[in-house]
Amino acid sequence: MSTETGASYAAAGVDIEAGDRAVELMKEWVKKTQRPEVLGGLGGFAGLFDASALKNYERPLLASATDGVGTKVDIARQMGVYDTIGHDLVAMVMDDIVVCGAEPLFMTDYICVGKVHPERVAAIVKGIAEGCVLAGCALVGGETAEHPGLLGADDFDVAGAGTGVVEADALLGADRIREGDAVIAMASSGLHSNGYSLVRHVLLERAGMALDAHVEELGRTLGEELLVPTKIYSLDCLALMRTCEVHAFSHITGGGLAANLARVIPDGLHAVVDRSTWTPDPIFSLVGRTGGVERLELEKTLNMGVGMMAIVPQESVEVALSALADRGVEAWVAGEIVPRGEHSTGAELIGDYAG
Repeated sequence: MSTETGASYAAAGVDIEAGDRAVELMKEWVKKTQRPEVLGGLGGFAGLFDASALKNYERPLLASATDGVGTKVDIARQMGVYDTIGHDLVAMVMDDIVVCGAEPLFMTDYICVGKVHPERVAAIVKGIAEGCVLAGCALVGGETAEHPGLLGADDFDVAGAGTGVVEADALLGADRIREGDAVIAMASSGLHSNGYSLVRHVLLERAGMALDAHVEELGRTLGEELLVPTKIYSLDCLALMRTCEVHAFSHITGGGLAANLARVIPDGLHAVVDRSTWTPDPIFSLVGRTGGVERLELEKTLNMGVGMMAIVPQESVEVALSALADRGVEAWVAGEIVPRGEHSTGAELIGDYAG
């Protein structure tokens, strides 16, 4: 006679009570992100945002984006640090939205885990909430899914989606860019959230470096360097738009600087960026030197020290740089817009990095 008990969700590896505990722990952090337009709290089937706030717009355009953090989550898992990865998630979503000139409004998240550890999930949401505050948007809801058997007990992944709004006649993009415009670079905070498959392969797998090892040229442990959160530029970009004329932004993510800048350059024009105007942080040369990675490959994979670019008319340059400096954003003129040649691809890097 069989002595096995009846099957249950818990026996299959899903702990509903742990999920409920995680929700309770995250509520205080989500509350910190609320905007006046948000209705209700956690627990509903959908987040609610009062769209009557958009009545002040002549022709409001909604901007939407979704993204994740990639294999950087594995660094967080190995380090046992979960409260910074949310900053990366918000940056990847909301800095895409602000590129068209849109104000971030709200965001939702999706956290997938092998096993719900309430404090760990709450720490992830804490980071997302803090990121939302930095981006000026509300965190209106999310989902935590437990996938036993598919993910290991300590494995997790995060994704998010966001919405913003821009007045139609304020929409930024390629159609505004003119020959002679200046390309302003805004410094990244490090690797941000792209290229970690290459970074992990080079530094951890091939070179066998330890995350807790102090690296002299970095001035901290390797793990601390790799977990530096992605800088969130949303409010800085919006402030720049209020201060001076801006024609376009480009968020430097996967594909590197030239490829992302080319996405906003119109036919007939070409962006030329001079490498000699800045020195990439040591982490970039460490990856290149350790892995024997050619510069072109590095530049196609990593941001090389630039996280966001603004294209502005020459008469706006001085005001733009001053406004960004006032907000603590390191920025400089890195290039210009010129006529496109026969073999131009939209954007290119020239010269050698300073230092």
